[in-house]
Amino acid sequence: MNKSELITAMAENSGLTKKVAEQALKSFQDVVAKELSTGSKIQLVGFGTFETSSRTARTGRNPQTGKTMQIPASTVPKFKPGKALKDSVNQ
Repeated sequence: MNKSELITAMAENSGLTKKVAEQALKSFQDVVAKELSTGSKIQLVGFGTFETSSRTARTGRNPQTGKTMQIPASTVPKFKPGKALKDSVNQ
């Protein structure tokens, strides 16, 4: 499912127009990105938790040349599904 299919499904499921469903999805994405960039986590009980994880600097290898290179430390977003979501997927 791509973004436009998701917007269509959201509109049909909620009775909203596609334009309003698209605005709701965009707003959700913006809020999640903003909160994660500040280091906060978002917990949606039953659905899951959006949070960040820190990766330390490490040495990697360029697959094209085989040369070693330094990969800088970074913060990456991650999602941990909730129990209700896991259960609904495994039915």
